[in-house]
Amino acid sequence: MTVTRREVEDFVYLEARLADEHCYDDWLSLWTDDATYWVPANRDDIDPTQEVSIIYDDRQLIGDRVDRLKQGLAFAQDPESRMRRIVSNIEFEEGENGETRVYSNFVLFEIRRHIQNLWAGRTMYMLRQENEGLKMALKKVMLVNNDEELPALEFLL
Repeated sequence: MTVTRREVEDFVYLEARLADEHCYDDWLSLWTDDATYWVPANRDDIDPTQEVSIIYDDRQLIGDRVDRLKQGLAFAQDPESRMRRIVSNIEFEEGENGETRVYSNFVLFEIRRHIQNLWAGRTMYMLRQENEGLKMALKKVMLVNNDEELPALEFLL
């Protein structure tokens, strides 16, 4: 099945808005059962099974991350960060087995306890068409500063 540019862009913008607005259950519903959420450390193209990553979660750990945020157990998010991201430069290519690889750039403004952080990077999604529509099988967030010391990332990138 062919995916349109509009469908891809709508998905990327929706995912960003749900993360920014702490709509955790809706955000979690965007993932496939075999999903991976990955934020590499030090370089963008490491082997996450051999080197340290900032985040390298399977579907179970993604759910655990969301549960901590929903239940107030992510103490670095008390109070919650206020966030807005700008997403741009969306490119995509259809692959095999109904998967679509999507790239986008982002700038994320975060403020918590009077401290503002600016995050920037490139996101690579592997989207898959399922009965409910597009779902993320992979979200890889390549932070521009992934080789620097970072504050706690207890929010959704």
